[in-house]
Amino acid sequence: MDAASRPAVVIDNGTGYTKMGFAGNVEPCFIIPTVVSVNESFLGQSAAQGKGGWLAHHNAGVMADLDFFIGDEALARSHASDTYTLSYPIRHGQVENWDTMERFWQQCIFNYLRCDPEDHYFLMTESPLTAPENREYTGEIMFETFNVPGLYIAVQAVLALAAGYTASKCEMTGVVVDAGDGVTHVVPVADGYVMGSSIKSIPIAGRDITTFVQQLLRERGEPVPPEDSFDVARRIKEAYGYTCADIVKEFNKHDREPAKYVKQWTGTNTKTGSSYSCDIGYERFLAPEVFFSPEIYSSDFTVPLPEVVDKCIQSSPIDTRRALYKNIVLSGGSTLFKDFQRRLQRDIKKIADTRTIASDIRNGGELKSQAVDVNVVGHPMQRFAVWFGGSVLASTPEFYTACHTKAEYEEYGPSICRTNPVFRGMF
Repeated sequence: MDAASRPAVVIDNGTGYTKMGFAGNVEPCFIIPTVVSVNESFLGQSAAQGKGGWLAHHNAGVMADLDFFIGDEALARSHASDTYTLSYPIRHGQVENWDTMERFWQQCIFNYLRCDPEDHYFLMTESPLTAPENREYTGEIMFETFNVPGLYIAVQAVLALAAGYTASKCEMTGVVVDAGDGVTHVVPVADGYVMGSSIKSIPIAGRDITTFVQQLLRERGEPVPPEDSFDVARRIKEAYGYTCADIVKEFNKHDREPAKYVKQWTGTNTKTGSSYSCDIGYERFLAPEVFFSPEIYSSDFTVPLPEVVDKCIQSSPIDTRRALYKNIVLSGGSTLFKDFQRRLQRDIKKIADTRTIASDIRNGGELKSQAVDVNVVGHPMQRFAVWFGGSVLASTPEFYTACHTKAEYEEYGPSICRTNPVFRGMF
């Protein structure tokens, strides 16, 4: 049976979570943390014993190579035993440790998806600012180690745009605000092509917001066990966080009626098993506020997200700007806060309108500028928009013609992976 007649495998590797599954599905089969735990006690034992020579050390190395876990299982192993060390292969959207990444993909394919990589085409995703060399490494691992018949490496922002399409047409011009766990990117796309010179990157994302919530709980002296505090902060952020229209009014509301707005969190200490409870107050709206008032979290980066989106559009070619304002697509788990879409749209509209009024004043009122139509798009697939977009595109016949094949790789080498054609049969 030909590999092109089987569904392609879609793997979206994020800094915090990896989404994987088969093309044509609506949701990924698995969403797991992007983490690997390796048992390094074998090598330590053979070195400490100092006997058995090369063979003993080699066998220990083989055992260490085989004894590793990924995702939730890796986190559980590292909690249960000190012999397992955690390794995060991706930081801020970029792969930092290729050996660990290869192990991670190995488990994804054989243990989770349970498929033979030689029988399926693969669609992998990459961060918008990835170096071409990284694409070569990915291609090398997929073709050499896993012997895949075909590979396509897609930019996450393009897939997120494809995921936000309406039933009538697939709009491939827009700005993608992709806020994940490790990094936030604002990426302008015109007709499926990423405008690389206008990409903006923000060093604030989901993990920073969790750290901020953790910090607020700690400063208030809430009785959360230190070893559980990060996990508790993440859960509080996800369950209770919401975006407010005005931070001062929100503080006043909380102060007037604390009983109405303050929530309770109860948990169990993972080590002792004793239960505890803590109050959740201002952090409910202060968590997402980090995107709109970053100075409350850090003095290193103080440009609000709406301003970054506006700068991104203004630095794009002038003939694409109105179309970009009209289609600002949200992607990633950190954009799921209640009313996030409405607040972002309001703030960007305010910046654009202020500029229009200023230009009218400069012209002396002779030429009246047309108001800019700002539209921020949210959709049900927002959380895993990148994966869903990959699933949609990899289930089209054009996908198989756009892929780099094993034969091409053998003829030209890994440099073929530096460029991936935009396949546009469905646009």
